[in-house]
Amino acid sequence: MQPSDRVREEVRGFTPYAPGLSMEEIKEKYGLSRVIKLASNENPLGASPLVKRVLARKADTVFRYPRAGNPALTAALAARHGVPRQCVVAGNGSDEIIDLLVRVTCRPGRDNVVAFDPCFSIYVQQTRLCGVTLRQAKLGDDFAFDLGALAGACDDDTALVFLTNPDNPSGYAVPADDVLALARTIPKRALLVVDEAYAEFAEPEAVYSTMARFNETDNVVVLRTFSKLYGLAGLRLGFGVLPPDIADYLLRVRLPFSVNLLAEAAGLAALEDVDFVAASLEAVARGRTLLAEKLAALGCKVFPSQANFLMFTPPLPAADVFEGLLKRGIIARALKSYGLPHMLRVSIGNDEENDAFLAAMKDIVDSGF
Repeated sequence: MQPSDRVREEVRGFTPYAPGLSMEEIKEKYGLSRVIKLASNENPLGASPLVKRVLARKADTVFRYPRAGNPALTAALAARHGVPRQCVVAGNGSDEIIDLLVRVTCRPGRDNVVAFDPCFSIYVQQTRLCGVTLRQAKLGDDFAFDLGALAGACDDDTALVFLTNPDNPSGYAVPADDVLALARTIPKRALLVVDEAYAEFAEPEAVYSTMARFNETDNVVVLRTFSKLYGLAGLRLGFGVLPPDIADYLLRVRLPFSVNLLAEAAGLAALEDVDFVAASLEAVARGRTLLAEKLAALGCKVFPSQANFLMFTPPLPAADVFEGLLKRGIIARALKSYGLPHMLRVSIGNDEENDAFLAAMKDIVDSGF
């Protein structure tokens, strides 16, 4: 008997997640004293000062379990977004909500899930793990959404349709009107899952986000995360707003206490610190405009973005530019894993980080790698 005989067939072909070099590894490899990370779309201002104070105060309580279901957080989220409290499910990152949706709604070996190609890797991994077919529709020119093709990939056995809006890695977004029109065209049993990890950065958010119009249909799920705008990526916190019956089923099977006590406290504090949120949005909007203009002036093709990052095609081979940035202490995101080896993605940093990135790009374009 082979060791793999003890493992489900769906699992045997999986490979471990392969992260890039850490900041410390890059410092050591290139003899650098400082490294700037602009690869993971984190908040350029860090974490809220209020969050930091609350976490310090809560440190003595970590021996306690959190309350089941995180009622304080879900109540605050419901009030913030104007949705029924029973429709909100908190998760260990929005990844947990995605995983639960696949496991709760999809029948292995029978149902399918539909998404664009490329798409968030978690959609691919969790459907495969659950023995569910993933159907992918191609994006249009310049990464525009072909919503007709997405709807056309569905059939009566489609359980979920994933739409990331704004999209990653392009930053492309469509108005909520188009999203709701799509929701009305997919099969009756299917749920349209709108992943709005970057929706707060869209301008204006009200035009692009489906959250405020959640009650207009009965087959839409909206996902949000605290990892981007709120600067809590390391605490793993997200949530979904779902039809109440689906929310109830997710809560029945969700692992107890998956959202830890500190994450919940941080989430509540982050929602309260409106000044930090406003400063973060302003920093991203200003930095996005600056980087788009300067990269274009360096000969890059920059794709319009409604997110906190920019995707671009450099005037030199992307792999060489990526390596050249590393040598200069800048971590961007290579997009080979998305099937886009000729492109890079850069997160919007703070003013100093943006200037350092632009200086490194200019040096590469002017002087070589």
